This record gives sequence, structure tokens and C-alpha cells, in this order.
Amino acid sequence: MTLTVKPLDNIGVEILNFDINQPYTDELKEQLRALWYEHGVLIFRNQKINPKNQIEFSRIFGPLEMHPLKATTSAEYPELFELENGGDKDKHMTASYKGETIVGRLDWHIDLHYTGKPNHGAVLTSVEVAGEGGLTGFGDLAKAYEALDDETKALIEKIEVAYAFSMQRRNMRYVDLEGYEPGPYSPKKPADVRFPNFPESVYPAVMTHPISGKKVLGIVEQFLDRVITPHKVGLSNDEAIDLLKRLVAHTRDPQFHYFHKWEEGDMVLWDNWRAMHCATGTPPGVRRRINRTTIEGNHTLGRILMDE
Repeated sequence: MTLTVKPLDNIGVEILNFDINQPYTDELKEQLRALWYEHGVLIFRNQKINPKNQIEFSRIFGPLEMHPLKATTSAEYPELFELENGGDKDKHMTASYKGETIVGRLDWHIDLHYTGKPNHGAVLTSVEVAGEGGLTGFGDLAKAYEALDDETKALIEKIEVAYAFSMQRRNMRYVDLEGYEPGPYSPKKPADVRFPNFPESVYPAVMTHPISGKKVLGIVEQFLDRVITPHKVGLSNDEAIDLLKRLVAHTRDPQFHYFHKWEEGDMVLWDNWRAMHCATGTPPGVRRRINRTTIEGNHTLGRILMDE
């Protein structure tokens, strides 16, 4: 069977003529992998999805990574990570944005970026669709790189940037903090959510995708901290800060974005080495459940900053 595609808004494609319950021939698997590397974000609609076939589908793209926290995984299917709004965990994910209380909002980020070894990608499927809010956004950093002017491309080829993990959003340097107030139960340190204290990680400002070879802009706003040794490329510290502000603003351009409004039977696959993502969150009390499987990252794209 030959798959056909329908372009989404700005980036990514919807895959037509696909049934998650059909047999996976070697030819079909190769088509799916090729489309993934070509487009970065793939959407599948009207699928009859269950944990077993989601896991089987996800393994087409590589070995699966288990989540370190058993409390967030399915006892029957440990490969499955359950994302839920409208439950007991809401109080830790609640904050105020310009006077509006929102649960589970996430800024633009790349998963495990703070470790130096991001996972390769992930599959999300809708279990319970939010009645209000609950969109997932994707941003194509390969297209963002392509749209830069030649002078900027030449400059950022020579620099590295550091990312510093932080639980307190108000301490993140490059996210939009206008009108933000943390909730009363917002975590104040990694240990509050059973995370370790991660050391800083460092990435080239221009990454090369390990499989497709595409150039990818290595700038995402969450945890972004600074340019490493900017003087080595002729930049003052002030110029380096202004450069990062300009690059973050560039990644926020809607021409690089697609926001998915979830419906029953939806499945989304994205390439975490190429696409950043975010979550708009939901109003308090709104139920939303998403099942996630994670494709293991077998390439180290950054490095941990230990003794430098």
C-alpha cells in the first residue's frame, strides 16, 4: 500500500490511507520512516488505537525508552507513559498566565534536552479529549534554520549554547514571563518531583540530524541559558544575549508551527531531533488523557558541562 500525504498548517503532514491495525510489511515500515525524516511531524486520524498497537507501531521507528517514574506508567504496559489533566496531579501543574489559571502549560522544548542525549521521538494518542484547550504545538527547527539569513547562519555555526535545568519557570531566562505567576504548589526544585539535579548541557547552535543530515537550529526557549565563551567568536556578552533573544523570537514565528487540536482516534508522531513542541494546557478541572510512547535516542547530540 502506498501512503499519501496532506500538508498540515505550515509544517508536517497528515498521513492518509493508513490503518494502524493493518499488517506492517517491510515496504510500509520503510515508507513510514522515510516520511518521518522528510517531514518531522506526522498526523494520523480516525485510528482504532489501543496500548498494544501503539507500542507495536512506535517500534517501527526504533527501540522504546521507558519512563524513569513508575507512577506515570501503565502497570500492564510499562512502555506507555500516561499524560493526564483533570486529576490529582493538577495542583503541581497549575499556574496563572495574564490572570488566567491554566493546568499543564509547557513552553517550547525538546525532550531530555537537558541531558545531552534527547530521545529520538515520540508517539501521542488521544484517550480522553479535552473539552476546552489541550492543544499540542510543534515547531520545525530545520525550517527555522533554513529561513535564517546567511550572515546569521555563518555566525551560529561557530557557537555553542548552554541549557540549565530549572523547575521554577520564573528563573528561565528566555521564556515569556509576562503576566506569569506560579501556582501555590508549583515545584521549587527537582527533588520536589523526584528528579535529580541535572548538570548543564551544551549543544551546537546548529545541529546536524544524525539520520537525515538536515541542519537544525539548536535553540529552544525552555532552559536556554547562555552562549558558551562568546568572546571566542568575537561577541561581547551583551551581543550574545541579544543574539539568543533574536533566535528565540525567530523560533516563535508561526510559519514554523503546527498546533494539533485533539480528536478521538488521533495519533501524532514527531522527530524530537528536529521538532520542538509545547502544550497550551487546560482550564482547571478539564479532563484530558494522552498515551505516549517514546523512541529511544541512540545518538548524543550535546554534552554535559561538568568541569569546563
